[in-house]
Amino acid sequence: MFVFGDLFISVATILDYVLGLYKWVVIIAALITWVNPDPYNPIVRFLHAVTEPVFKPIRRIIGYRLGPIDISPVIVIIVIIFLQSFLVRTIIKIGQQFGGG
Repeated sequence: MFVFGDLFISVATILDYVLGLYKWVVIIAALITWVNPDPYNPIVRFLHAVTEPVFKPIRRIIGYRLGPIDISPVIVIIVIIFLQSFLVRTIIKIGQQFGGG
């Protein structure tokens, strides 16, 4: 059963790295909106393509109740921090119960 434990711990570690990387992508995308970026720049297009599918449902639910301030990146970062602290640690503990680690 230790193989399943190590598998769970490995999946949790990879998930933690992916969530951390996406958190930085969201931060960079939010910072880029403060300047007037070139919409044809490949980096700007990549950031928009990666973050907009997550931002759009949040904007639809919350709307622009705070006026021109877009708080969807803040909400996404809070959700990512929650997933890193709850989901990843839960998967690691499940892996440890299977005898991994």
